[in-house]
Amino acid sequence: MGDSQSWTAAPAAAERARSVLAVAWSCAVTADGGREEFVGAHTVDEDGRVHVRVPEGSALLAAAICAPRGEPNAVLEFADVAPVPVRGRIRARLWLAGYFVPEDDHLVFHPTRVVLRQPSGAVVVDLDEFAAAAPDPLALAESHLLTHLADCHGDAVERLTRLVDHASLHGAVRVQPLAVDRHGLTLRIERNRAHGDVRLAFHTPADDVGQLTERMHVLLTQAGAVSCPRALQRQRTDGDR
Repeated sequence: MGDSQSWTAAPAAAERARSVLAVAWSCAVTADGGREEFVGAHTVDEDGRVHVRVPEGSALLAAAICAPRGEPNAVLEFADVAPVPVRGRIRARLWLAGYFVPEDDHLVFHPTRVVLRQPSGAVVVDLDEFAAAAPDPLALAESHLLTHLADCHGDAVERLTRLVDHASLHGAVRVQPLAVDRHGLTLRIERNRAHGDVRLAFHTPADDVGQLTERMHVLLTQAGAVSCPRALQRQRTDGDR
């Protein structure tokens, strides 16, 4: 059972959905012709429409051509996978229901319903908000940022746990960076039989990597002024025996 989460200063659902869409490398498409997985075959335009290139023999292509124009006939599914190895690496799932329109050598998907599911629950995203939203400015850099933090700055991650409520660290065996966006950093706290997430909000949003570096320095400075959590002290002591 995970920790209760506070999503204060977190991305709006539409922005989060667009971020998932922006970084996804693959998608699963369910239509009348069955279910197909496409890897590296889609792009996204500024309005959130998905352009999919499919093989000539694809059942999806035939179904799209034969389907009544404008009627919902397909569902696209995207998974948001944490770049750092943690338990439960799927951070969110995004479903787009709608219809395909053939255009030149590819299909254009027009969503009629958008559903985003995160650990906090599922939400239906307003279509106009989805079309108008932009991905988080750090979305494309997030994978590199988190893996670098986990691989090269484990001491900084441990220091940041000083900002976490002591009760949330009880029984912790490992803490890893799970996500970062312009509003804050999320840590995954793993225990022997459970895990939970804790969000550390930035004092103000970061619009690029340079600003993110400054926000992280602020968090580390705040953490440096806090005594080491007792839970982690016990953990290190037990591990040294």
